[in-house]
Amino acid sequence: MTAYEAVIGLEVHAELQTASKMFCGCAVVDSTSAAPNTVVCPVCLGMPGVLPVINQRAVELGLRVGLALNCTIPPFNQFARKSYFYPDLPKGYQISQYDYPLAIQGWLEIDLPDGSTKRVRIRRVHLEEDTGKLTHVDGSSLVDLNRAGVPLLEIVSEADIRSAEEAEAYARKLRAILRYLGVNSGDMSKGVLRMEPNISVRPVGSSEFRTRTEIKNLNSIRSLARACAYEIERQIALWESGGQVQQATLGWDEVRQVTVVQRVKESADDYRYFPEPDLPVLEISAEWVEEGRAALPELPDAKRDRFMRDYGLSRYDASVLVAEQAVADYFEAAVKAGGDPKQVANYITGEVFRQMNAEGRDREDIGAIKLTPAALASLVTLVQQGTINHSVARQLLETLYQQGGDPRALVEAQGLAQVSDEAVLGEVVARVLDANPAEVARYLAGEEKLLKFLIGQVMREMRGKADAQVVTRLLTEQLQGRRGD
Repeated sequence: MTAYEAVIGLEVHAELQTASKMFCGCAVVDSTSAAPNTVVCPVCLGMPGVLPVINQRAVELGLRVGLALNCTIPPFNQFARKSYFYPDLPKGYQISQYDYPLAIQGWLEIDLPDGSTKRVRIRRVHLEEDTGKLTHVDGSSLVDLNRAGVPLLEIVSEADIRSAEEAEAYARKLRAILRYLGVNSGDMSKGVLRMEPNISVRPVGSSEFRTRTEIKNLNSIRSLARACAYEIERQIALWESGGQVQQATLGWDEVRQVTVVQRVKESADDYRYFPEPDLPVLEISAEWVEEGRAALPELPDAKRDRFMRDYGLSRYDASVLVAEQAVADYFEAAVKAGGDPKQVANYITGEVFRQMNAEGRDREDIGAIKLTPAALASLVTLVQQGTINHSVARQLLETLYQQGGDPRALVEAQGLAQVSDEAVLGEVVARVLDANPAEVARYLAGEEKLLKFLIGQVMREMRGKADAQVVTRLLTEQLQGRRGD
């Protein structure tokens, strides 16, 4: 039976966080909440005789992305008209870039589930204007042009992605970079970041490029992964049954978890690209490029490497922490407050994330939780000092997460301090052994696993506050003493 592999290239459309639109002075607003068609003007409505003007800030943000993706920035840029007819496109064409994009020939390194890394090449990064928004109600389509003309950056990868898992890893890494750069909020639910994979399959080891399909406007990374996985399996089934894949534009049905055909796919020739006559050529000087490079913040990979070097974290832990800038900032704030880096990392990726998941809170919202970085640092310190044990720390963390507060004050008020007094613990150990003669006999007969049961009984007697190391030692000593009896 033939083994197949996927061949995936990903197009990502990211709305840029500028104050005004790409070619006019209209404000950029939240298209999900603003009243329809209230932030428009003759330019973004496509009225005859009006002239566009390039938004310099959008160009600067686009340059920032190109540099972060290791791209070359050509000195010659040019906008073009991409002609097609759709109700949300008021001019009958979209101002975009085609032959002369803003950035070319870059790459992005992704981490794979098996611990390896892979470099996905970036073909191009180009600027364009967004279209309007259609809302379908009771058989009618309503057009809102508030979003028309918003600066949009399209990032196109080469077809280097070989699975749905790799597509997901690429999308998550790219989204993180865009958020670190401050060019896009990453809020896919509002449509400001949209993913469109081009997918084909071929026999493993083949170099051919077979007929592909494109899945449009995926608005979550989970949908991207599921849509890619489904489409890969659908195409494999077609080829194995002797059928053919038709080049087409597809949509993703979230309810049925299937791809559906929207229209037969256009080719580039169908768009009749030609240079935009109303805009001048855009020349990018070397000085402008260097200004953009100097403005780059510390990006996820550099932050990951610094966390490994400065804090002694594993690559995995560091990668998890830097995946969201807010999490990385929270971690560093806790470390600066005195928390041990490795223990802080363990608590964040363990108990804190568990609490956030239970609440349905996204990791990017970690800065809004009631457990402050300083409180987490204090909690970690209390454990390391032996004031409380890990069991109490977990209970305390849940309280701090729900209510906030100072860990030291809570420990004192609730009497949660760890008991290490050997005289006190020795009496409790003796009572537990007396209360469980059958288990003691079995332990002495060779069932050493029962030691954990007996430790649990002591901890229950002490309401979790006993020093587990002292309890283990005292139990072992008293059991050995009873062996002699």
